[in-house]
Amino acid sequence: MPITDLIPIPPGINPGLNAARQITMKSLLGSPRGTFENDCLPVTNPVLRNLIKTDDVGPFRVTGLAPAVQSLKEVINEIHDREREVFGGLGTAGMLCARLVRGSKSSISNHSWGTAIDLNLNGVLDARGNNRVQVGLSRIAPIFNSHGWYWGAGFPTEDAMHFELSDQKIRELHAAGIFAGAPTTLPGPALSIGDRGQHVKAVQEKLNAQGADLVADGIFGIGTHAAVVAFQAKNGLTADGMIGPKTRAALGL
Repeated sequence: MPITDLIPIPPGINPGLNAARQITMKSLLGSPRGTFENDCLPVTNPVLRNLIKTDDVGPFRVTGLAPAVQSLKEVINEIHDREREVFGGLGTAGMLCARLVRGSKSSISNHSWGTAIDLNLNGVLDARGNNRVQVGLSRIAPIFNSHGWYWGAGFPTEDAMHFELSDQKIRELHAAGIFAGAPTTLPGPALSIGDRGQHVKAVQEKLNAQGADLVADGIFGIGTHAAVVAFQAKNGLTADGMIGPKTRAALGL
């Protein structure tokens, strides 16, 4: 079967992995810049800029966060060894790109920190949001997962060309002291405005069951934030708009 043929999203993807939380990225590296748009803008955060590097990772050259680039090299080396056909077709649609998540007004894409990459196969991009994925991407996704990368096919709006360092991998790198000068400890991986994924969609569905009127799209935007604050205030919780352990328990998650 050609590597660009489409199949349904395989079951069991991203085992034990979550998309990197905005609270993790901002606590560790700060915001990449002050304002964001839908198009790529330069990174202005000097701490983050000092951690950006450009390097060859095998079949192409990328610019991204140094530890992400190093990890990507290791992933692609393994793809070369285990999935030679897919390796031969690998291309990229970019890594570092300070912008919003497509379709969002508040969610910062993890491309903005240089920890995500979009891939194409034989020059063909996998279409976003059709719940089908290229065969070749499905074959290399387990390799990415084994190195702590989250596959975008797991987002509520499927984005199979997209791979990013998971929250677990980012925290593992932090614990190993990779990020010099970073805070000694990071806050717990709470959901907050800007996050996206199945966990956000589950929160939206629980809030809707409590009377909210949200589009359960898996994007933690301004409307979801307001609904969380209202739920917290109603239930005697700290109304900070974040889904930590207490709010998660109150929602029955």
